[in-house]
Amino acid sequence: MNKKVSIRKLATGVPGLDAVLGGGLSEFSFNILAGAPGAGKTTLAQQMMFSLANVDRKAIFFTVLGEPPLKMLRYQQQYSFFDASKLDDCIRFVNVGDEVSSGDFERVLARIVQEVEEFEPGLVFVDSFRSIAKAAERDGNGNTLQNFVQQLGMHLTHWQATTFLIGEYMTVDSETNPVFTIADGILLLMQSLNRDSVLRKLQVAKSRGQAAIGGLHTFKMSDEGIRVYPRTLSAGVQQPGVATSVGAA
Repeated sequence: MNKKVSIRKLATGVPGLDAVLGGGLSEFSFNILAGAPGAGKTTLAQQMMFSLANVDRKAIFFTVLGEPPLKMLRYQQQYSFFDASKLDDCIRFVNVGDEVSSGDFERVLARIVQEVEEFEPGLVFVDSFRSIAKAAERDGNGNTLQNFVQQLGMHLTHWQATTFLIGEYMTVDSETNPVFTIADGILLLMQSLNRDSVLRKLQVAKSRGQAAIGGLHTFKMSDEGIRVYPRTLSAGVQQPGVATSVGAA
């Protein structure tokens, strides 16, 4: 049994991002898109979703906040990557805000499982996972949240879906949040003021089994969506094979 398992790479549809990731997204991987509000997480997620989704690889996008999907879509359709013809048949939006507000995480998980098993997607997005965590903290259900994350991870493995949890995390700390430990990949989006302009940066904070390019990479947002500009390595600097900012195991 010396034959290595081959992991298929999926092209993200985001210019420059595949190079940073080391060839694209690992199929069936469990990923986190983290960053402050307004950093571009939802736009990045939907740009990848509209690029990857088709009749053979459908996508389901769970929204957790009380904001209805229709309002979010009204803004996202301003980008050129938005393709209304993919809605319903290839892409489905589901709001689970009521289930999260109830504080019953078994009910949240049951709703997600039901929708996924009915639609059979190859791509699953949850926006914002941070809202679920805050609800658990508010209700004192920290252990319940950890169990929810573990159960969700088990279901995702069974479904063989490429998954994305989107959350308002400013830093990535695997010791204080169990979800960072089980994630295969973590993309951290940042923005800061540079004189009179906004400077946006992206970091592959965790990459399991991929030769991702470490460090910070500039990205820009326009009507076309996000474009990433991979950083140039200095002469004589050797790029490590796998990014391990929060551990590759």
